[in-house]
Amino acid sequence: MKACVLRAPAAIETNPLDYAEVATPQPKSGEVLVRVRACGVCRTDLHVIEGELPPRKFPVIPGHQVVGVVEKQGENARRFAVETRVGIAWLHQTDGTCEYCRSGAENLCDNPTFTGYSVDGGYAEYIVAPQDFVYAIPKGFPDEQAAPLLCAGIIGFRSLRLSGIKAGGRLGFYGFGAAAHVAIQVARHLGAEVFACTRDVRHQKLALELGAAWAAGTFDEPPKKLDAAIVFAPAGEIVPAALKALKKGGVLVLGGIHMSPIPSFSYELLYQERVIRSVANNTRKDGEDFLAVAAEIPVRTHVQIFPLAEANRALNALKNDAIAGAAVLRVGE
Repeated sequence: MKACVLRAPAAIETNPLDYAEVATPQPKSGEVLVRVRACGVCRTDLHVIEGELPPRKFPVIPGHQVVGVVEKQGENARRFAVETRVGIAWLHQTDGTCEYCRSGAENLCDNPTFTGYSVDGGYAEYIVAPQDFVYAIPKGFPDEQAAPLLCAGIIGFRSLRLSGIKAGGRLGFYGFGAAAHVAIQVARHLGAEVFACTRDVRHQKLALELGAAWAAGTFDEPPKKLDAAIVFAPAGEIVPAALKALKKGGVLVLGGIHMSPIPSFSYELLYQERVIRSVANNTRKDGEDFLAVAAEIPVRTHVQIFPLAEANRALNALKNDAIAGAAVLRVGE
């Protein structure tokens, strides 16, 4: 099969992904082989490729927002019939036995594996995954629109849950890429008022088109104090500015898997029971609940499509904030 392979971490400007012929994987017991149709391009892929996340596997095929159809069932894998359209997300598998898995917090599993990081991902024509960690994709979403839902969507949804935002509440978004442009649709559906802080004027325009009450630069102070805010951008220097925008008791959620160092700040910004919390991965229930809500709304993703062979170009565009919405690789029909 054809796949984009990362041999060793490198700056994306060097175009390190090798579009090559590799062996097609085969499903083991409990796994399915999926013929990939589309794969979303995520900032986490950049963190893997550029070595900002500790290396887990090399060579590795990145990609963890995978939409395709079941091509083959492994032994004891009958959950999805052949030709069923499915999705594969970041959480590839958990051990199911650690204290976190036993308590329903499998996103914090002690021994997890991750798609496109510790196992091969979806920048390829085929991928294998455990059937229990595969999602049914609701009807109504074309493949390319469904792909960003599987990480940008799910992580944005978990971030919203952890923010505690309610109908009528004021919510700030810092950064307005793939996750935020999906999360704003859910937040508006919940009845929240959204304020978008992002450096790119194209992203500010998209935020307003999607229902933001206000959009301006990353470090501009919103016109009203916020009940909660989510930092989607991997920039630690945003944290003090976001804290300053919160009202007393407000919650600041950090939605990324990687972030540059957070500078020191005055205790006054945190005082009055303001809270900072991170988001780590997701549970399968997060994914299932989000996909149901996404179909109900329905969420519409803004996508820019690239051929699989041009994954390096897509990632370079993502790094330079040149994608309005989400980048998606079209892999097969």
